[in-house]
Amino acid sequence: MNTKEENLACSIPTIHLNCSDKVKEAKKLRLACTNVGFFYLESHGLARDQLDEVLAASKEFFELPLEEKRCISDHEMTRGYTAMEEETLDPSNQTKGDTKEGFYIGQEIPKNHVLYNPAKLAGPNVWPGECGSCSISDHRKWKKIMQEYFSSCCDIGFQLQRLIALSLDLDEKFFDPHFTHYPLTALRLLHYSREESKPELGVFACGAHSDYGMLTLLLTDENPGLQIRTLEGSWIPIPPREGAFIVNLGDMLERWTNGLYLSTVHRVISEGSYERFSIPFFYEPSFDTVVEVLECCVDENNPPKYPRTTSGRHLLEKYSQTHADFNPHDQKGMIRNDEAHV
Repeated sequence: MNTKEENLACSIPTIHLNCSDKVKEAKKLRLACTNVGFFYLESHGLARDQLDEVLAASKEFFELPLEEKRCISDHEMTRGYTAMEEETLDPSNQTKGDTKEGFYIGQEIPKNHVLYNPAKLAGPNVWPGECGSCSISDHRKWKKIMQEYFSSCCDIGFQLQRLIALSLDLDEKFFDPHFTHYPLTALRLLHYSREESKPELGVFACGAHSDYGMLTLLLTDENPGLQIRTLEGSWIPIPPREGAFIVNLGDMLERWTNGLYLSTVHRVISEGSYERFSIPFFYEPSFDTVVEVLECCVDENNPPKYPRTTSGRHLLEKYSQTHADFNPHDQKGMIRNDEAHV
């Protein structure tokens, strides 16, 4: 890295979620959102032991035999296992899919629930031990670990979206209606292989992309790999920090703020000498939330840059572009329904 890149890598700000002066922290958050779109999140209330337990449970799952993992999958709901190289996040520059495998966990909605609707990604999860044989030592404990962590991340996401509202000089509860009633939330366990990334040959652990939604809370092990792209087009690393989340903004928040808050392009590069485990949590507004440019982000010199859309439509379109196994139920009909009220 050159000196400028080193300075930028060192200047990724730290936001404290549970702090006594929310207004002061909101001002720091605004600078992070407008300058880089990434920040570390500390004082979030989760102990290091709990984070370590979640990472260990994730590793245990990925050590299962491949055929066993493949049986724990629901392509219609994008839940459960996704295979190595199934996702291609930068198709124009990749010659093969990302050298990672994953496991999706979403909001649990049983099939007999009034809100069950696969077209809106509302349905049950698939769990190890509930879909046939499972080699995990205690699959009930494994499920409990993930459910408790999922719930904790939902609480953190809710607090963070309130801090974002304050950072925009809005009422703290401005976004609450979009996150109170079944927001689109997803926890994704990721395992990166030891295969060395070779950008010149189109081989990436995770291709360059910006995230699709509102917020991403990233828990990662001690191994490096995450990089963000500067405005000049160079790449700088974002090293893991023990006990902290790495948080980045998504395209939906960039749309909402008319480009004021940045959804920064990032990727993962593997050195080939180690496996890497990370767990992003995606926190998005409820499916039918109308996303249009906020009035506070528009003036005569800065008119709206983005058309209205909905949270669900935006996310489904993105999933279809990058996931080979994604097969949403009646997606075309769902999009027509969205267009009717956008």
